This record gives sequence, C-alpha cells and structure tokens, in this order.
Amino acid sequence: MKQSIRNRLDRLLDRLGELDRELGEADTARDMNRFRELSRERAEIEPITVLVRALQQAEADCATARELLDDPEMRELGEAELAEGQRRCAELEDALQRALLPRDPNDGRNIFLEIRAGTGGEEAALFAADLLRLYTRHAERQRWKVEIISTNESGLGGYREVITRIIGTGAWSRLKFESGGHRVQRIPTTETQGRIHTSACTVAVMPEADELEALQINLADLRIDTFRASGAGGQHINKTDSAVRITHLPTGLVVECQAERSQHSNKARAMAVLAARLNDAREKEREAHEASTRRGLIGSGDRSERIRTYNFPQGRVTDHRINLTLYRLDTIMDGELDEIIDALTLEHQAEQLTALTEEP
Repeated sequence: MKQSIRNRLDRLLDRLGELDRELGEADTARDMNRFRELSRERAEIEPITVLVRALQQAEADCATARELLDDPEMRELGEAELAEGQRRCAELEDALQRALLPRDPNDGRNIFLEIRAGTGGEEAALFAADLLRLYTRHAERQRWKVEIISTNESGLGGYREVITRIIGTGAWSRLKFESGGHRVQRIPTTETQGRIHTSACTVAVMPEADELEALQINLADLRIDTFRASGAGGQHINKTDSAVRITHLPTGLVVECQAERSQHSNKARAMAVLAARLNDAREKEREAHEASTRRGLIGSGDRSERIRTYNFPQGRVTDHRINLTLYRLDTIMDGELDEIIDALTLEHQAEQLTALTEEP
C-alpha cells in the first residue's frame, strides 16, 4: 500500500479521536444539529478505522511469524503463519482502498430516465418501447416504482420520446451508466424482404434534484404554457388545458408533462424534470472541466456516445465500453441487467482505484 494512502488512513484515525472528544462535550450535546452532523461523520469513518486496526494487527502477526523463521524447530509454523498473515493483509488492503473510493453523493436518489428514438424512423420508436419495457421490468425486479412523466407515441405503438421517474433505493447507483446511445440490429416487422436494419435510441439517466434545488430555478427564466392533452385519459383529459410545457429560456430546454389530470400536478412534475436536466448539464460541464487526459473506460455518459448493441439475429448484447458480450438477449430484454451493471460497476471501481494509487 502506498505511503500516501497510509497517511490518509492515519488522518482518519486521528479524526475519529477528535470526533469522540467533541461528541463527549456538553456544548455538543446541547446543539442537536451539531451532534447529528458529527455523529454522521463518525458513522462514515468508523468502518474504515476498524479495517485499519485489523490491518495493523495482521501486519504485527506477520512480523511475529518472521521471527519464527530463524528457529529451525519453529520454521514450518512460522512459514504457515506468515503466508496466512500476508493473505489477510492483502485482503484488508484491498478492502481499505475500496472504502476510500469517493462516494457518489447522488447514489441514494431517485432518477429520471428518458428514452428518445434516433436514427431508424418507426423501427427506432419501436425499439424505444422495447427499452422502456426492459427498464420497467428491471425496476420491478428491484422493487422500484416507475412513473410515466410524458410520452410522444409513434404510429405503430412505439415512442418517439418517453420520460419516466424511477423511485427506489439504488436507482441512480445501479442505472447511472445507462446513459448513451443504444443500437439495435434486427429485422423490423415492417421489412418485407427479411433484411436486417440498424436503428438507435438515446437514453439519459439523471438523478432527481431535491426540492430546494428545484425551488432555486428563477421563475423569470421560465415560459410556462398549458395545452390540451392528447392520447388516452378519458373525456376530462381531452376537454381541459391540463398539460404543461415549460421552457427554460436561458438554455432552451423544454419539458412537457401531460400524465396527470391536474394541471398543478403536471407542472410540478415538469419542474422536477427540468431541475434534473439543469443539474445534469451543470454536472457534465464540471466533469468536462475537470477531466484528465486519461479518459475513463466507462465513458462520459454523453448521449451521442454509442454504449451498447442489441443484435437480435445473433441473440447477443455487447457493451462496447468494457468489451462485454453476452449471448442471452432474451433475458436481458426482459430486465435481467444485473450482470452488465455489476461488470460496469467493477470497471468503474477499478478506474477509481487506479486514480487513487496514482495520487502522490
């Protein structure tokens, strides 16, 4: 383990001692906000310090085992204990480095997931409907809730655009690598000569902004229009101006919502989507500004970046960022994404570990 990492661990041990002293002071006990803040910090640090002490003990055990190597009668025992101690040290060092990886502050948030048909016309719209079903089925497996915010349907039952809100623990942490271009290769139902077509959709996954962030949008920067909703919904939805369109004038972002009968509810949903889009744009700008020359293998999440191909004739799915190919397209299209998501998460952690060990 690099000395810079050991220095960070030593600082965490010192900080734990400081926190224990502060939490034991009478002034801290009288200030509940301060007490909660310090308690939260301690809860984050303590698991790491437990691993640090376990590593220190394992290293001490290795030192004791090395002393036995000089005694011919104890050499065999010393070799066995040293091997076990070194194995334990390696495990603990790996666990500590992973514990030090920067946490994504959005991991606990719900998400907005947007799917838009790209090249391919009606076939792309049908593929957008397939992707919606894929993510809906995956959400059901995770016991997440899916809400449809807005849809723009095509003539054959597909979607030119569909926006959903996915509510549940781990939604962002599990689906944040899904942003980008998704390509499909298959024979469309409208194809009469059996030719394989290539179509594409873009997927955007954004963490839901909290209410405070949404409230900080300057209302003077918005143009809010109401109009009569289209599509299913009964007589009421077709006779009142319940649908809402919000335009953010400085950026040109436009959000529509007509999923609810209430204009107020549609406006609230549209504002939530707008806040998520604005935060997503700010985050992308920050990441681009801070990007190093070494680009991550996971990619930038840019919607123009092709990340995955679904080849129906061959029954395969390929994630191009990590060169992962799986020949079980049917189950993946039915929402079984865990193998892909786990592989992407491990690759992301490997990149973070590389960056951590490269720090001076």
